[in-house]
Amino acid sequence: MGKRLLILTAAMGAGHDAVAGELARRIAPWGVEVCVVDVLDLVPLRLGGGLRRTYGAMLRGAPWLYEWIYRAFFVAPHPPPASPLTVLIARRLERRASEPPPDVVVSTFHVAAQVAGWMRLRGRLDAPSLVLVTDFVAHRMWAHPGNDRFLCPDEASARAVAERTGRPAGRVAPVVRPGFGRADDGGRLRDAVGARPGERIVLISAGAWGVGRVTETARGLAASGRYLPVVLCGRNRRLRARIRAAGAGHALGWRDDMPGLMSGAYALVDNAAGQTCREAFACGLPVVSYRPIPGHGRDGAEAMERAGLSALARSPAELLEMLDGLGNERVRRARARRVEVLFDAVRAEHVIRAALG
Repeated sequence: MGKRLLILTAAMGAGHDAVAGELARRIAPWGVEVCVVDVLDLVPLRLGGGLRRTYGAMLRGAPWLYEWIYRAFFVAPHPPPASPLTVLIARRLERRASEPPPDVVVSTFHVAAQVAGWMRLRGRLDAPSLVLVTDFVAHRMWAHPGNDRFLCPDEASARAVAERTGRPAGRVAPVVRPGFGRADDGGRLRDAVGARPGERIVLISAGAWGVGRVTETARGLAASGRYLPVVLCGRNRRLRARIRAAGAGHALGWRDDMPGLMSGAYALVDNAAGQTCREAFACGLPVVSYRPIPGHGRDGAEAMERAGLSALARSPAELLEMLDGLGNERVRRARARRVEVLFDAVRAEHVIRAALG
């Protein structure tokens, strides 16, 4: 009988699912049976969907509330014990994972890491549990000591997780689709927005849910006359309508051709420090963080800045200054060299394959 891998994720935005899906794609040809489970689908009474909607509503309408939750529960020095949600998901996962049992479990979402770690500590999960940290900052929700190994985005987060958990932690390369690493002439984006020759296109990412103060960002770039803003609105149709009504550049909905779009851009302005940044890095597209969403978004943007992977603008004038600076080829090359270090690491699937034996 072949090996079985269980990947735990959650559809909170699109980044965690994207990593889980790409891992499954890479590992399946090895003859491994791969099962991907959204842990929020295991919440009783279909309350997982309610949690997603509540999170999205906080980011859109009450970001201060999410910031408070993040500071109180995700990064508090003395966190509360395991939540009832963790226990509920663990009990349902235990039943689902018993027939047939997995040989290895990999978590790509922090609640999944909590669940798997809780089960391992209590002898309810026999398989080794690996955590693939998909945030640039490994807050304490990622670092449950019951897990066996942590795969982190950089050395700093790996050291922090190892100290917090006493478990092995190391750096792995970003998990992105192979299309993001291929050269493209960038014509797809220019055709999509009708850009004139030589016009500098700046992509503005609002994530899969289309959150953040991106309308103001687009207005500022458009008003400068130096850049053509193109807002990636995800699945938020209302945001697309607002961008168009404001005359603040172009607005695109959910797209599956992001590698081609990124190849035609001058820079990416991002507000979440998530998977879109890793995809931009793979394309060689410089990233500037601006008005990051609270909690993990702000912490991630600051971590990327400290590592020299991106810049963090703190005012409209600073955003323009940083974008102008990217016109210097030496600046772009220096940034690219730092980004290359991210990808010059062991691939996550190789670590997982070794765990499968």
